[in-house]
Amino acid sequence: MQRLSKLSLIFLLMPVTSFATSLIIQVEETPVRSTPSFFGETIDKAVYGQSVELIKEQGAWRMVNAKKKSGWLHQSVVSDAKVALTAGNNVNSNASGKEIALAGKGFNSAVESAYKTGHTQANFEWIDKMEKFTVKNSDIQQFIKQGDLQGAGL
Repeated sequence: MQRLSKLSLIFLLMPVTSFATSLIIQVEETPVRSTPSFFGETIDKAVYGQSVELIKEQGAWRMVNAKKKSGWLHQSVVSDAKVALTAGNNVNSNASGKEIALAGKGFNSAVESAYKTGHTQANFEWIDKMEKFTVKNSDIQQFIKQGDLQGAGL
């Protein structure tokens, strides 16, 4: 009996090992939000390939520790699969630049150029302007409140 209580005491004094789940950012850059919502305040950003620690899940949202800050990311921007890129003489890839850009959820200049070549009637001036638009988070929050917008993901 005394031996059992000594053994119990040893287990109680052992450091607790955390088996945290790491997630990898799958997009070029994504905001880390204060709430599980696309309209939540941006408190930080995470970048492609960055590892973040999963704290908890809430629907399609993941609360993570990223650069010593806790916040929310949508499940579409993370993966639990570790991506290992290698280069060298033994690399055998049949993927085109377009496929690689799309796989990384990006749109590089080569893909854009090819698209423009195939769509000469399209005017990209407004697309370039739209990419430069910014909206303050306080304006977004005011819009949500005034519009009485509620629901999942907001």
